[in-house]
Amino acid sequence: MQFIVRPYVCGALGRIDDALLDRLTAAGPRARPALRTAEAALFSSQPLPPYHRSGEQFAFAWGERRPSVSDDWIDDWITVAETHETPGLIGSPSRVVLHAGALGLVDVYYVRHGDAVYFSSLIRPLLALAEPEIDWTAWASIIQVTFPLGDATPYTRIRRLAGSSALVLEGGRVSVERRLPRWLRREPYEAWTSAAELLDILHEVYKDYEGRPLLVPVSGGYDSRLLASVAVARGFDVESWTTSPDDGTDTDIAFARAITRELGIPHRIIGQDAAGYPRDALEVARRLEYLTPHHAWYAPFAKEVHKAGRILVDGLAGGPLLKNFMVSGSALTAATQEQRTAALLESLSLGAPSMPMLSPQALEWMADTVRAAFAEATSMLHGHRAELPLSVLHTRTVRGIARSAVNLVGPEASFAAPFIHPDFFDAALSVGVARKDKGRFYRELLHAANPRVAALPSTNVVKQPLRRVPLRSTAARARAYSHSMLSVVAERVPPLLSEELHAVIAEGPDALARFHGWNDRFWVRGLTLFGAWLRDMEPDGLTPPFS
Repeated sequence: MQFIVRPYVCGALGRIDDALLDRLTAAGPRARPALRTAEAALFSSQPLPPYHRSGEQFAFAWGERRPSVSDDWIDDWITVAETHETPGLIGSPSRVVLHAGALGLVDVYYVRHGDAVYFSSLIRPLLALAEPEIDWTAWASIIQVTFPLGDATPYTRIRRLAGSSALVLEGGRVSVERRLPRWLRREPYEAWTSAAELLDILHEVYKDYEGRPLLVPVSGGYDSRLLASVAVARGFDVESWTTSPDDGTDTDIAFARAITRELGIPHRIIGQDAAGYPRDALEVARRLEYLTPHHAWYAPFAKEVHKAGRILVDGLAGGPLLKNFMVSGSALTAATQEQRTAALLESLSLGAPSMPMLSPQALEWMADTVRAAFAEATSMLHGHRAELPLSVLHTRTVRGIARSAVNLVGPEASFAAPFIHPDFFDAALSVGVARKDKGRFYRELLHAANPRVAALPSTNVVKQPLRRVPLRSTAARARAYSHSMLSVVAERVPPLLSEELHAVIAEGPDALARFHGWNDRFWVRGLTLFGAWLRDMEPDGLTPPFS
């Protein structure tokens, strides 16, 4: 990992122990001092000038979008967090604030030691200050919903600074401060924004990329064809690439060819090698610090992006904002908050596998644990008019899906996420959930952008028979890799797995060929990720709470 467009940072707040700070800085990528005061330290892998400095006041940011030194100085950290979606460090003689972005796309992790907090943009360096003790609650979420919830990480003592929250040093004490982001302070009302009006806003957002070469990956779905259509309409220098999402159909490639041909833009297919899947899966697991089993398929693509010299335009958040993605009919019609939360969690969770993967005790404990964690992680959204899409955004989008753009494309290459630009985000959120049901509003938006492209087949609405292709993730090399990691789980945490899965593992790698359905594959991927983590990290506390 090379920190080119976004730096690696670490540091501390409070009564800093220099020996611990030295241990932290030595454990991560090479970083140089950016700030040192009596109660705050900040190190960065590349020069990191403050965007504000006056006397004893300072302000730093290190996200993809940072405040300019010419921006008016704003002492309120949440304004910086929600305008630029960046973490940062803001200080004055009486108060120092380490804050996340409003959504928390760029991670900040921390460990408490005495009267100080030590932080890093990576988890691994913090293990120099905290033993790798397993957080079973985090792993329950990673296995059942494919990402951790709230401030959880795989480690008990290492926490993540959640979106719209900050660590505040005041009066010698460090405390957590949580704020409502803009979209919760000013609850959006149905303004009856038309598709054409929303498209105009998206065109305005694209002005930020004027004169810069763009790479718009086209997958065959709604988000990518909209972003590519706007880039072409503005006359930008744009290329499009497509790769296989390893879903067993490769419909994306066929549909993307038609879209890019209609738009008249250069199109490239990034191939994938089944023999390379184990390498890609393990590399992605380590790079994403074992937080999600997603994105192994994205590894070859991301490596090519690093060499492209173009800004990757990512459709992050388009699904929840524009087409009620992951919002079921039962969630839309729920009569109570409890029913609505349960329906949302069901949509986000893996469905039942074809045979039991977990022991009955583990399955019951996991369901109860994830239910409580999800309710807490989304509690600030309860009763909000846009609760349903925001719940998906604040959980699955931020902690799972965003990792491809933030942690695989970045920090080597730049990415742009037009849908989370404040102007577009707010306007899209004001469109009522009912208008977006079944993708109706999104189709209006696509038609306004380019009716010929809007009419082409989409992976969001596949009506024709699908051509099946072999999966990398279930090929012979992948089965051998998954089997070796599942064997680690079976050996080290036997109460987690069902008797049936123990029997399958005992048969050898080829026995995993029976797991070819979508849910089966993701249960196997989550448990394989857990096995890789167990093998790599040798954590403490492996007696599970359900044994």
